[in-house]
Amino acid sequence: MEITSSKNDKIKTLQRLISKSHDRRSEGLFVCEGTREIIQAIQSGYHVEEIYKAPEILKKQDSVSIFSALPVDIITFTITSDIYNKIAYRENSGGILAVLKPSEHSLTNIPLPENPLILVIDQVEKPGNLGAMMRTAEAAGISAILICDSKTDLYNPNVIRSSLGCVFRIPIAVCSIEEAGNFLRKNCARIFLTDLEAAISYLDADFSGPTAIVAGAEATGIRSEWRKLADQSIIIPMNGEHDSLNVSASTAIVLFEAVRQRLPGK
Repeated sequence: MEITSSKNDKIKTLQRLISKSHDRRSEGLFVCEGTREIIQAIQSGYHVEEIYKAPEILKKQDSVSIFSALPVDIITFTITSDIYNKIAYRENSGGILAVLKPSEHSLTNIPLPENPLILVIDQVEKPGNLGAMMRTAEAAGISAILICDSKTDLYNPNVIRSSLGCVFRIPIAVCSIEEAGNFLRKNCARIFLTDLEAAISYLDADFSGPTAIVAGAEATGIRSEWRKLADQSIIIPMNGEHDSLNVSASTAIVLFEAVRQRLPGK
């Protein structure tokens, strides 16, 4: 089916799903754009409801890659390049959009190895930071991410973009702080907070056993409830004038120290 008007109801629905988290939640759908991200979602078991393609933009090989991974009867709409460029969240995303159903991000669906390394993201507000932390977590090879009382939508287009599709591949649970605490007490020997209160250097912490590392919100930091749950607070020593790092940067530093400690022979 071909759509040539940006006032078409289907296009209006796409725009709402892209821009409004309320609509994503109420309709149980989200939009993913770009060949790489769509293929990653498909390979991770996400259900595709509809495809929107702009033939003037979409490369033939990208079209083959996506449609070869989809059922032959998938609902597909052809749109003009003008419409695509108007509704696409980012530039140069390849001329293809998919409407998908979210995954169920439950703690009961989180498989853990014998010696897990878990990242807990508590109330992080900025989608770009959340996506970047997912990307770092996958690069570090962590076991799972717990997102507690999230201030941003997991399927915000900027989360998908900044994570480079890692949001589809990493085991992720969305939960409350109480649920996370119960899960971690059962599965982790130690819980570390990236916090200033009663903290030691992250270089002096022992991450070699089952470990959870908790990163707090950009503006307010770690909630007091976590201090009752945690074993130790850790800091990254600073030499410059500023006394803190972006939450994504600090998370990367601590995670890769944990990975270093877990290398054979360490």
